[in-house]
Amino acid sequence: MTDRVSWNLPVLAIVIALAGLVPQSARAESKAESESANTESTDSPRPPKGVTAIDRPDDAGDGIIVTWTLSSDDLKTVADGTTRKVVRYEIFRKTIQPDKKDDDKKDEFEPVGEATFQKTSFVDPDCERNATYLYQVVAVEHEDSRSESVQAAVPVTAILQYWDTRRTWFLVMLVLVCGSVILFIQLARGGMELKVRKIAGLEAVEEAVGRATEMGRSCLFIPGILDINDMQTVAGITVLSRVAALAAEYDAMLEVPTSRSLVMTTARETVQAAFLGAGRPDAYNEDNIYYLTDEQFGYVAGVTGTMVRDKPAACFYMGAFFAESLILAETGNAIGAIQIAGTAMPSQLPFFVAACDYTLIGEEFFAASAYLSGEQHQLGSLKGQDVGKVIGGLLIVVGCLVATVASLANVDDTLMHSVASFLTDNVLGNKGFLP
Repeated sequence: MTDRVSWNLPVLAIVIALAGLVPQSARAESKAESESANTESTDSPRPPKGVTAIDRPDDAGDGIIVTWTLSSDDLKTVADGTTRKVVRYEIFRKTIQPDKKDDDKKDEFEPVGEATFQKTSFVDPDCERNATYLYQVVAVEHEDSRSESVQAAVPVTAILQYWDTRRTWFLVMLVLVCGSVILFIQLARGGMELKVRKIAGLEAVEEAVGRATEMGRSCLFIPGILDINDMQTVAGITVLSRVAALAAEYDAMLEVPTSRSLVMTTARETVQAAFLGAGRPDAYNEDNIYYLTDEQFGYVAGVTGTMVRDKPAACFYMGAFFAESLILAETGNAIGAIQIAGTAMPSQLPFFVAACDYTLIGEEFFAASAYLSGEQHQLGSLKGQDVGKVIGGLLIVVGCLVATVASLANVDDTLMHSVASFLTDNVLGNKGFLP
């Protein structure tokens, strides 16, 4: 009996020990899982700080700027073999509606955008004018690892600004040019004689019409191939008024083929008014002002046919022209006509300059109205525009000189570099009135 008990005692101890191992391992596994969960929760990135939201300045009331301080886990550089703790920042927005309760589901925070790591600002461009918003920012590593949200201390309202302070220099230029126009108009009305330099092409109009009268041949006027809504056509009609007045005075025949019906109607009224002003309404013949076709080269074929058959002594090309300019000018040169052209089409000017006797280039063509009429408000407007050109020319010259001196100095912090930056960024740019 004693031997059996002594033999069973070690066996019993082993069984008890084995039985105790099961709950110990289970407890160890549970503890490890708990520690793992705690580790995962502590591995989430730390939140950003100092979230603020302000109304975007100089806009139409549709933008809010949200700023924050980087999360302490958002490092500029990371060690090799490791990943970034903060990959992006997500921005959330809630509309504040005073007439609704705080627990209204419609007023929950909604995502409006995100910014990458190392960024400390975000512009929300989809705001409603005069609406009030509250913002939150969250640092994100991945979808399952996010920081706590940090909310702006106060809400912000998107407000319309009526003046963009970044374009103050534009206002200064506008006031100078417009003020100059008004000033010169008042001076002209007050009796001051405004000198306008002579434009050779317009001075030659009388010579051309006089030559046609002496030769007993007609004058041909081409008002371009575009419709009356084009500014070049309008400028051409202005010159037509002067040509028609001289034709009525010298009793010369004036022929005006057009490629647009509205241009034909306008030309007829203009020529009729010029003949009436010259005291010869009976000499006006509306059949001499006619419509051919809208098709470009069909119109040119009709006009050149008339030129070859009738051989006009004077040809005027005033308006917008394209590929037909060379055809018309060469045909007129072939028949020996005196030719005066005017257009603002840069690609066609070389052909007119080469084949015509006189050419009005760009600004000269548009200044013809004020030059020919001599009206006070038109002359004043012309002089005021010249002031704007002088200002633009001075800016170009000063800018080139300053940029040249700054590049020769080869030092980044020189006065010339500062002046050059001021001209490009402030005066011509949108960085405000002062640096």
